[in-house]
Amino acid sequence: MSQPPPPPPNQPPQGGGFGAPQDPPPGGFGPPTPPAGPPAGPPQQPQPGYGYPQAPPQAPQTPPPAAPAGPPQQPYGYPQGPGAPQGAPQQPPAQPGYGYPGQQPAQPGYGYPGQQPPYGYPQPSTMPMQPQAPQGRRKLNAQAAIIVAAVVAIALIVGGGVMYAKSSDKGDDKDTSAGSGGTEGKNDNEGGEDVGGGGGTEKVPSSTSAKVLFQVPAAEVPKKDVWSVAGSWLTDKVYAKSGVSEVVGYDPDSGKESWTLPLSGLTCAGSPEITKDGVAVVVAEDAKRTKANPYPDCTEVTAFDLDTGKELWTKSVAPGGGEKTAFKEVSITGTTVAAGSGLNGGAAFDISNGKILWQPKVGSCEDVGYAGGEQLVAVRKCGDYGNEKYEVQQLDPKSGTVKWSYKLPDGIDNAKVISTKPVVFGVDSGEITASGATDVFSLDDSGKLRAKITLEDGKYEHDCGVNAVHNCKAIAVGNDKLYVPTKQHEGAKQYSRVNEIVSFSLATGKPTSDRADAGEGYEIFPIRMDGSNVIAYKNGPYDKGSQVVSIDGKSFKETKLLETPATDQVRSAISGMVPKSSEMRYTGGRLFMAEDLISAPYSADEKDYAAIGFGAK
Repeated sequence: MSQPPPPPPNQPPQGGGFGAPQDPPPGGFGPPTPPAGPPAGPPQQPQPGYGYPQAPPQAPQTPPPAAPAGPPQQPYGYPQGPGAPQGAPQQPPAQPGYGYPGQQPAQPGYGYPGQQPPYGYPQPSTMPMQPQAPQGRRKLNAQAAIIVAAVVAIALIVGGGVMYAKSSDKGDDKDTSAGSGGTEGKNDNEGGEDVGGGGGTEKVPSSTSAKVLFQVPAAEVPKKDVWSVAGSWLTDKVYAKSGVSEVVGYDPDSGKESWTLPLSGLTCAGSPEITKDGVAVVVAEDAKRTKANPYPDCTEVTAFDLDTGKELWTKSVAPGGGEKTAFKEVSITGTTVAAGSGLNGGAAFDISNGKILWQPKVGSCEDVGYAGGEQLVAVRKCGDYGNEKYEVQQLDPKSGTVKWSYKLPDGIDNAKVISTKPVVFGVDSGEITASGATDVFSLDDSGKLRAKITLEDGKYEHDCGVNAVHNCKAIAVGNDKLYVPTKQHEGAKQYSRVNEIVSFSLATGKPTSDRADAGEGYEIFPIRMDGSNVIAYKNGPYDKGSQVVSIDGKSFKETKLLETPATDQVRSAISGMVPKSSEMRYTGGRLFMAEDLISAPYSADEKDYAAIGFGAK
């Protein structure tokens, strides 16, 4: 049996304070190990896809009939019946580049008579958590249920380094959204050059060469423990980051502490959104961790003002006067805060006063979780354990009334919402995959299927978390397209690796001609949309800094907004954050990366950080 992975490297310092840390330890991150060689041959053509009818077909009693003669039928996933566009293209664009799927074979997939549904996610009994307790027994402790997955995730993080803090001139930025993935950020900068064709609000700084603004030291964590510090937000006045049983607000340029908001315990989730009034929401454990109670439940929902750190309210829900519901995700739509538990139903609160709008109900159906932003979308589960059926629904955010519902077939046990307007969600088509979403579906305003997009596993590098409704990263939706990064492949130079951002039409499911190349030695992926432009991060090679770029939504021309220092210390610290998995916030010439999980460092000599900030003038 192989040895378990060493504990992750990028955490607590020996002492607090901000500004320049002590000199880095010897060693650090050197050039990356050259790859073993180029990929084995060209990308493989995907197998025929399957679709998601509104009602799963009945299994046939006899072998399926042969395909009928005549023109091939469209695979499920194309609009059908009235309203379907006429003359929909049957072929992808000629000579698609790397990362585009091959032409789909023209034969029926799942959803046609005579076809068995594909194998879905493994049943919960194969996952590193316990199934929901049957009626009459105590509900599962949600925090304890995810700790194994957290340990696995943190163990995969590559060790961070140490960096020197510097300051830069204060920029003028206003941010009303702190999301990643498909969440849009809005910015009211004044001055500076417009980016691209004017589709976004981000401006090109006078100098794109960024300086280290400050680092947030990671707290001390007991050995073998993994603690959650989920939640970070960026506005023109503050950078706020969850710590151990608190949220701390910092001046976004100097790192000086502006305020501290005490919490009942560790944070379990933070809202990706910020309201127009600068309010964010965090979910925390109901008590401090002790040996007697190592995993308190994540029951406390707190709304707070980002400018001042003032707590507006803290609420919990206990349906029927029983145990409090433990939440694992939280999101904001308008004046509604929606919190999902993943196991025991969802609840919603009025953000102005904490009034409970709805809470988990006793019955055969429950909300798994919510995704907010411009619209409120729920993933709902009905049925007994082992026979669950899932639906994606749009809700009225004030009442929770269902506006429409889209049913998923048997064998699919979750949906990951990538965008709420338009509604775009992904699922795994078979076994659990590296990306977490190999099939992506776009719906129209009435909840009808527009198109299915197949993202072959191993060919794309987005990341949708397991058992999470709104935790897709390195993927974005805008301009009626889905933007996704390809997997790195051999570049033009020896040992060089490159990748691209490509897009797919949400109307047809077909790949478009969009292609943003990372450049030799870089890896590119989307952070969020900025109007019609794509804000993307380019992870630099071992001898160069990393970049934030804006990609024009029409021409796909890249414009550099920020470039980090290329020193060993900075590159090592960025590597320790694992950019694709970090809480990444960019606006107004400032880039912040933060961790949502921390653990003890390898040695007491290491200086570990929970967040890093960069600023361009």
